[in-house]
Amino acid sequence: MAKRPGIFPTFFISGFECSTFLWKDKKRRNLIAETQHDKFADKDYELLRRLGIAVSREGIPWPMVDKEGAYDFSPIDPMIAAMQQHKILPIWDLCHYGYPVDLDPFTEAFTQRFAAYCRAVAEYVVDKLPAPYFFTPINEITFFSFCAGEWGWVAPYKNTKEDRFKLRVALCKAAIAGVKVIREVIPEARMIHIDPLVQVVAPKDRPDLVEAARHETYVDTFLAWDIISGKEQPELGGSPEILDIVGANNYSFGQMEYREQGPHAALPPEDDRIKPLCELMHLVYDRYKRPMIIGETSGLKDGREDWLRDVMDESLAAVEAGIDLHGVCLFPAVDMPDWHTGEWLHNGICDLELHNDELRRVECEPYIQELRRWQKELNRVTQLDEDPFNDPVELQDVIDAAKRLKKKPDKNWH
Repeated sequence: MAKRPGIFPTFFISGFECSTFLWKDKKRRNLIAETQHDKFADKDYELLRRLGIAVSREGIPWPMVDKEGAYDFSPIDPMIAAMQQHKILPIWDLCHYGYPVDLDPFTEAFTQRFAAYCRAVAEYVVDKLPAPYFFTPINEITFFSFCAGEWGWVAPYKNTKEDRFKLRVALCKAAIAGVKVIREVIPEARMIHIDPLVQVVAPKDRPDLVEAARHETYVDTFLAWDIISGKEQPELGGSPEILDIVGANNYSFGQMEYREQGPHAALPPEDDRIKPLCELMHLVYDRYKRPMIIGETSGLKDGREDWLRDVMDESLAAVEAGIDLHGVCLFPAVDMPDWHTGEWLHNGICDLELHNDELRRVECEPYIQELRRWQKELNRVTQLDEDPFNDPVELQDVIDAAKRLKKKPDKNWH
């Protein structure tokens, strides 16, 4: 019996890129197909089993399964079969920047249709897979509202701050409605609301932008979570129970210098304005006092193992400081293309190499070895046993490791 039972069967989590947005060229992207995860689901989940990872973020492509209110969930059947075979617990991502082409996210019809879709998803997966059940209703509401509401990258192709603000509220409203109907079907279902951790600073020669940068760091970053938790706009129905678990994504480009037009500029690694990850996690935990995971994190190319080392150092410093951290998601499990250029990012546990129309999975050994080191350090399994769900993570092991290793927040990490 665990002294401090965790929420998940393993501390390390992974997942697969599953965006289904309409891109700038008005063409539908499907990253599940572009990475051939739909074709290699069994191999992909076998990899996670072998790596001792029993939890995976997995997408349901709303635009592909929703046929104007009727549903065809056959696209996720290969993933469900692979999960059953390899004993992997999914966190179902229900809207990853993509929605049916006939919907306008600013309308009440969007909320109603999303809620109906969420109900249908819950009814489908509860019939296919055993408990427990985890869902992310709408992925990265804050980032989604930027790229679709202000930058015009994806549908609905808006390009003003006012549109961004309106889109964020609309997405929060839909997410809250989705949580409520899922729990009508599965009362014990858990939710993970995921958004990026960011810090925005003014250019050194632009003191006039200090307040705008501060607002994005300390207000904008949190507004979606605030609405979902009921701190802001409580008339939309948010509450701490609906927020449930907070997933905070951490990437190097999350620390930025403010730009008045378009995306902000990522701070270079040596910039003295970078804040420790532990400090950013504190901002989230102190605000909501909810269980947390790092919802996504990864380095690039030859920096992947160093990135994981830094993230784990900061995560253990956060645990030592009292943050209720239940997992770290190494995302993605297999590589993904840059949305803009199509070039492989080399940020996965596996790289992808094209051979005769198939994307072979090529494991990044230094990254895996660093994962193995941390699994041993935290007394975690390195390969799943026959029933990985019979015991939750013993969080006391993670807490004890944090006390033993005495990691300190490091503002120079990168």
